[in-house]
Amino acid sequence: MSSNPFIVSWWPLALADPALFHVSIQTASLDEERRAQKGFPISELLMVDSVSLIRQKIASSLLAIQDETLNSVVTLAAIEHGKGNIEASRAHIDGAKRIVGIRGGLDQVKQVSPLTARMIAWVSLLVTGSPQYAIQDDLGIGDGVGPTLQWLLASSFLEIQDPVVDALLLDREIADILTRLRGIFHQPNALNLIGTELHDLTCFVVHKLLLIPALADSPQSECLRCAITLYMLIIHGTTYYTHTELANRIIQRLKSQLQPLAGKTGSVFFGSLQIWVLSVTIVSATDPTDSWDDVVVHLRNILWLETERAEVFRQQWEAILT
Repeated sequence: MSSNPFIVSWWPLALADPALFHVSIQTASLDEERRAQKGFPISELLMVDSVSLIRQKIASSLLAIQDETLNSVVTLAAIEHGKGNIEASRAHIDGAKRIVGIRGGLDQVKQVSPLTARMIAWVSLLVTGSPQYAIQDDLGIGDGVGPTLQWLLASSFLEIQDPVVDALLLDREIADILTRLRGIFHQPNALNLIGTELHDLTCFVVHKLLLIPALADSPQSECLRCAITLYMLIIHGTTYYTHTELANRIIQRLKSQLQPLAGKTGSVFFGSLQIWVLSVTIVSATDPTDSWDDVVVHLRNILWLETERAEVFRQQWEAILT
């Protein structure tokens, strides 16, 4: 628990609010039931109580706009999405958006509860597959998902000519994003970014990239738009909710541009870009597996006989995983 800042911040809120507590317990139950692959009997029972408690809060004009209510509603959206109930999930996301609107926008929510603002923007993106909130501009002006301090300070890198970015002949907006991120990540202290800083940077950059229209006239720019999004998802991890479905959608977009990118020549940096994009795509397309026990579940799903020769499979996979 101490290793996950999200859980550390979340559970005190859940313990103090019955509705949020029920949906949080339901999330844990859903994870277990998904692994067991025998339906969602416990989760369905908890859902009845969760919905009842949230409806009681929604019925009160005061309680309806609380942070705890928003957290509960967006968590229900994640639960329904995890069970494959896409329409129900979307209804909860739309409900959360209405509450955010009543409160004056996402930035106003963030002023009161940064955790709630993070949950709303991020989970809404992951379960719908597209940004549900606007972004502030690069100066932090406007309502929506805001830039981080690191992003604001990285504007100084735009004043310095970057030979790599220049050589790739990128769309201006993609070039600016790449320049800022190179400036942030290539600093000696880049690994000192704490969890919430990395999350907020990822949330802003991913929203910004996905809000840019497809760049069909510039394969290298479109590849970078998709690949940087995937890379940010990779380094962010799944602290709040799985990003696998969103990543798969982006990979499908990226595939159509890989062949045009492969034909790009003229600079050594195009070769570097091709290798980087392919590396990010491969990692993103690989289902994360932690142990041999996870692997053997997939093997048994297709064809598997538990013999002495199974040890060869285990040895090879453990070599890959360690």
